Amino acid sequence: MRRYRRAPRAHWVLLLLGSLVLLAELCLNGYVEQSGGEGGQPVPAAAETPTGPVLRVGPDGVTTAGVTAGAIALTYDDGPDPRWTPQILDLLREHHAHATFFVVGSQVNRYPELTRRIVAEGHELGVHTFTHPDLGSVPAWRQRLELTLTQNAIAGATGRTVQIMRPPYSSSTAAMATVRTAAGEGYLAVLTDRDTEDWRRHGVDAIVDAARPEPGAASGGIVMLHDGGGDRAQTVEATRRLLTEVHGYRFVTVSEGVGLPAAGAAGTVAVVRGVALRWTQTAARWLAAAMWWLIVLSTGLALVRLAVQVLAARRHARRPPYGRRYLGRVSVIVPAFNEAANIAATVRSLVANDYPGTEVIVVDDGSTDGTADIVRRLGLPSVHLIRQANAGKPAALNTGVAAAHGDLLVLVDGDTVFEPEAIGRLVQPFADPGVGAVSGNTKVANRSGLLGRWQHLEYVIGFNLDRRMFDLGECMPTIPGAIGAFRREALADAGGVPADTLAEDTDLTMAVLRAGWRAVYAAEAVAWTEAPGTLRQLWRQRYRWCYGTMQAAWKHRRALRERGPGGRLGRRGLVYLALFQMLLPLTAPLVDVYAVYGLAFLPLWQVAAVWCGFTALQVLAAAYALRLDREPARSLWTVPLQQVVYRQLLYLVVVQSSVAALLGGRQRWQAMARTGQAAALATTR
Repeated sequence: MRRYRRAPRAHWVLLLLGSLVLLAELCLNGYVEQSGGEGGQPVPAAAETPTGPVLRVGPDGVTTAGVTAGAIALTYDDGPDPRWTPQILDLLREHHAHATFFVVGSQVNRYPELTRRIVAEGHELGVHTFTHPDLGSVPAWRQRLELTLTQNAIAGATGRTVQIMRPPYSSSTAAMATVRTAAGEGYLAVLTDRDTEDWRRHGVDAIVDAARPEPGAASGGIVMLHDGGGDRAQTVEATRRLLTEVHGYRFVTVSEGVGLPAAGAAGTVAVVRGVALRWTQTAARWLAAAMWWLIVLSTGLALVRLAVQVLAARRHARRPPYGRRYLGRVSVIVPAFNEAANIAATVRSLVANDYPGTEVIVVDDGSTDGTADIVRRLGLPSVHLIRQANAGKPAALNTGVAAAHGDLLVLVDGDTVFEPEAIGRLVQPFADPGVGAVSGNTKVANRSGLLGRWQHLEYVIGFNLDRRMFDLGECMPTIPGAIGAFRREALADAGGVPADTLAEDTDLTMAVLRAGWRAVYAAEAVAWTEAPGTLRQLWRQRYRWCYGTMQAAWKHRRALRERGPGGRLGRRGLVYLALFQMLLPLTAPLVDVYAVYGLAFLPLWQVAAVWCGFTALQVLAAAYALRLDREPARSLWTVPLQQVVYRQLLYLVVVQSSVAALLGGRQRWQAMARTGQAAALATTR
């Protein structure tokens, strides 16, 4: 006796937590990537510089200090930069000079070795915020966060504390207002005596002239330069000229120039926080890069799939239609479990078909809603009713096969209504003795609501386009339970309808192909089925389909090494199923997380352009598929809305099925609650 396990639930918590962590990491990367340089924004309005460029804010007000006589403090903002900072360090070492580097915290985390080199060679570090925002335009909590994160980054990279800071765009009036916030965090604010505006790249001579002390000046002061945030080749050359052309001055750090003690060692907690911050930022950068390539790959695969589907459908539609001839007796088998809402319409539509000599066998599989009584009361002479205790759909099908007299067997769900010519068109491909199974064209009957329209489009775009493609590739993995036909000999070669997977129709089709038969698609054989009317019912149906398909694919995995129809199934059909119906949907939650990140950190026009472009392609493909199936195009307006709820539900089904497959869970064959809309359709046609 099989044990049926409940569907696992804990993975939803893990999926939610994982998505939140991923979103947080992406947002951290987006926050960090906002960092820029002084040249990345318009020049702010200049403010009057206080008496001295080094400011201390205390209870008694602001006190200032300047560099001692005979000293020049070269300061470099926006680094460290892996290209320009080493060149400047080489020049300073060559001339035995020291300088102060006001570093951006996110850059410190990216280049910790370079930051350690700055300290090891006797230079000084200062805080220049974590992402280089204009501190005057952000709230106080963001100002404190920028300072704290940078302090942690420096502690993690060098094990040292920092006592000085310089706000970005420090020549602006708004930047001056942030000095009090910095003072509250224990920093001295360092402005400048000479702003070279080297970020403008207005020439080496102009930079040198702006940095050079006035003739006869006793103090050289603090000079502002930049070693990051852009092309700093002119700054490097200007540094070389200053070190070689300016005589009679010592090149010192800011702290040395104003008589401050050297910064001390950071505490263990600060170092640990800094290292953790660096690892987190590094992981965020890697994740963002990996997510970008994942988006590119998944989008590329989706576009390739869409193109192949459309091209294959176009070629398939140009095939000449099958003829109409009598191919021997046909037996139609209808397994039914609690199908009272539609069974009468199903049976009547089968009896009314124009193919002569058709027998209909209804196998009532222990229904409790009077399904068998409805069939019996119809009193149709060509309809045979078999009742059995509930044993599942595969057992009911095998019972019907054993009782059938025809060599061509049509297997039909109990909620399916056939078009008058459906059986005759469905069996015509059997004129080819190599064909063992034929798929018909299933259409959604209850398509009035939004959920019904979505399923209608999915059947037309996905299922039927796929079947045309599989037919051309001779690798049809599924003959649907709603309308499918089998040659009795092929069914026997496959060992009958299997009962060890939830997708018995997929399992059976794969077995038929591996037995050496072909499976084809008859698009003109149309049947109408009742699709799930609620999201809960849709979930249960798709979970059974998806999980059963995974079971069947694993069961028939040896087809990958076979030849003939079985080999084509393995190397074409199974690979396609694994890639586009199992693996690719598993990336969809990541795509949605990246989309949320994109709305927050990427240009809105770029996000909108990608979404609109991809949706437009889907609309065009849907329009073509509807035209092939001779369906009206009035449901196309719902295609964009599919991205909001329906798409998420389908990929979450794949997640649930994957977890259940890994844990070995099972599910019984369960009947869907019917509303009788397929029957209503039959009476109105």
